[in-house]
Amino acid sequence: MNGNASLDGKVALITGGANGIGAAVARRLAGLGARVVVADVDADRGSAVAGEVDGAFARCDVTEPADSVAAVATAVERFGGLDVAFLNAGVATGTPFGDDFDLGSYRRAMGINLDGVAFGVQAALPALRARGGGDIIATASMAGLTATPFDPVYGANKAAVVGLVRALGPVTATERIRVNALCPSFADTDILIPLKGELIRTGFPILAVDDVVDAFMGILTADGTGECWYVVPGRPAEPFRFRGVPGPRTERA
Repeated sequence: MNGNASLDGKVALITGGANGIGAAVARRLAGLGARVVVADVDADRGSAVAGEVDGAFARCDVTEPADSVAAVATAVERFGGLDVAFLNAGVATGTPFGDDFDLGSYRRAMGINLDGVAFGVQAALPALRARGGGDIIATASMAGLTATPFDPVYGANKAAVVGLVRALGPVTATERIRVNALCPSFADTDILIPLKGELIRTGFPILAVDDVVDAFMGILTADGTGECWYVVPGRPAEPFRFRGVPGPRTERA
């Protein structure tokens, strides 16, 4: 299947689907024939996107495991199953360490960016198994592949998503369930608003959302699992090549 192939009969669940990358992916998938469940805490915008793509809306706070289970149930009940889970909900952190550390902001960011992926995987697996396989794609970030001094908490939870995807990929491969991560740099979405002015001032290139959607489709139509696809301006999206770690050394007699 290539990036323009029909997705007729396929069912996709998208968390964080009311805005930005999630909404753009919903439109692309629906345009290729997929049935889409838009899951989000923003009922107004989520319902609007769902209506636009002739899909379904499920109110979903990804920090609550039961909400992810209910969103998957919506896909199964409305459209007969689940083939793709795009675990995309995320927030910027902006939580500094030191005197200004805010425990509530920290827990919210970790809950959405990391727990939301873990709970989404747990909820989606039974429905994907019932279909004989499928895809889980989690939105991580380039912040998960490199140091992020401007937002260490964000970097930490995105790095954890990268680690989770790399570990899960081989585990679920025997069930024909692929688990991969989408790792964009600064994309032109609402989450970028606090930084956008500075990026423009310094001439740092900003990703078009369509480029991120193209990368998502590349992951969906590829064969690999446990991969983390970087998406940066001016380069084709592809899996990041991790270096191997040193193994144990034994003393020779």
